[in-house]
This record gives sequence, C-alpha cells and structure tokens, in this order.
Amino acid sequence: MGGMSRMVAIVLATVLVCTSSLVAESEKFEVYAVRFATLANFPVVSLVAGADRARRMDIAMMVWVLKGNNGRVALVDSGFHRDQYFRQFSVRDFVKPSEAIAPLGLKPEDVTDIFLTHMHWDHAGGIDLFPLARVWIQKDEYDYYTSDAWQSARTHGGIDADDVLEIVKRNTQGRVSFVRGDDETSLSGIGFGVGGKHTWQSQFVTVQLRERVAVLASDNMYLYENLDTHTPIAQTLDAASNLRAQDRMKSLASDPRLVVPGHDPAVFTRFPRVAERIVRIE
Repeated sequence: MGGMSRMVAIVLATVLVCTSSLVAESEKFEVYAVRFATLANFPVVSLVAGADRARRMDIAMMVWVLKGNNGRVALVDSGFHRDQYFRQFSVRDFVKPSEAIAPLGLKPEDVTDIFLTHMHWDHAGGIDLFPLARVWIQKDEYDYYTSDAWQSARTHGGIDADDVLEIVKRNTQGRVSFVRGDDETSLSGIGFGVGGKHTWQSQFVTVQLRERVAVLASDNMYLYENLDTHTPIAQTLDAASNLRAQDRMKSLASDPRLVVPGHDPAVFTRFPRVAERIVRIE
C-alpha cells in the first residue's frame, strides 16, 4: 500500500503541475490601441516638462482593448464623450469609444472590465458607455476624488463631477474593484503598478501578451519623448516620482518599445495596423 500511495501521490502531483501550467498559459491577451479622437494643436509644454512653449502637436486620444483567451474583454481607460470638452478643446475625428471598438468585433456590452488609470475627464469620461463593465481603480484615487478633492477648487483639476458620480454609482452596484498599490496577483496576466503621481494615485497596467509583456503607461508617460529623454510629464504632483515610474515601467516591459504612452500619435505608426485607427501592440 505504501508503494501504491506514493505512486498515486506522484500522479496527482503531476496532474496538478500540468493543470497549473495550462491555467498560466491560458492567461494571455491580444492588446490593441484604439484612437477615438485627436486633440489638435496641443501645447507640448503641457506634456513634456520644460519643452519649448512654441511647440504644438496633434495628440492621439485612445483607449486600449485587451482581449483574453479566457473570455475577458477589458479596456484600459474609457475615453470621453461629454459635450463641454468639445467646446473647450479642438477635438477632431471623434468617434464614441463605445463605437470605436466595433472593428474589433466588440459591442459595449462585451466589455467585462475597465482598468482605469486615473480619474481625468479624458480617461474616466466614458465609463457610462460600457454598462456591464467592472471598474478597477486604485483605492486611494477613488477615495480622494470622491471626497477630499472637492473641499478646494484647486485640488480637482481635470476631474469631472459627472464621472465621479458615475463611478460612485458603479460602486453601489457592486461593480468597482479597488486596487491597493502594486498588484500582480488579483488578475492572471494583468498587473497594476503605482504611477508617477499624474493624479493623486494614478496607475499603469502590465499585460501578458502571447510571448512578452507590454506596459500601458497611459498618462504616466504622455509621449515616447518622455521616456527617450528621461523627462517627466508636465502635469504631475511629483516629478521625481514620475521618473521613477518611467524607469519601473521600462524594467517591467519585455522591450522598451512595449512601453506604450498615453497620447503619442506615433503609437499608430510603430505597431501593425489592423483597422483604421487601430493597431495591435505586439
């Protein structure tokens, strides 16, 4: 019986190892950058600290689609669609983010998760377009922008009250998950990293591709220029923290080119085009 028990234990251990390998192998994602609009003639000094004030560029407004082979369909950020921003900025070539994902064969109801990097209007302003999605946000970001930030007019710049109400509503429906700092364990194939204080507690997202790891920086790195010149973003609460975050993102990506910035139109020339205004990050 002793020999038989040892044999059964060995077989069970082998099965468990194989099963674990299959589970780990299944958590891979296809990642797409989707451009839903352009902000024209945007000042580069608002993106790259210390840039020439005369420099202007058309910046890409994008969300990122993550299609997992386990059925998960996630967005990193949600874009925007509220009317006031079309009056405030020179918005061109706009397509609602919920419609911009259609070339990937997706409807708004297909989106299971939104990994929200921060609460600014152009990233959190489309949560309501994806009615079934669970929102993942840093708890400190949620707590601050749903409470203390509104005690002063100077501490909620770029935050839209309607977006705050929407994420609070989503939380009352049981569809908000709080991320507490760096987290590489809550979701297989997905990691959350504390960003460079673009907002109170911004975050970036790491994604396991078929063979490599990509980092979706969002506004923790506006342009490739930030990373290439090791220059902090212009809009940060802590420039040194932002540079540390850039270094960390670069170390986590399998290749520096897989650190994807939040608003650089060059994203759509550096990666393979799969549809108009959509490229695959690979």
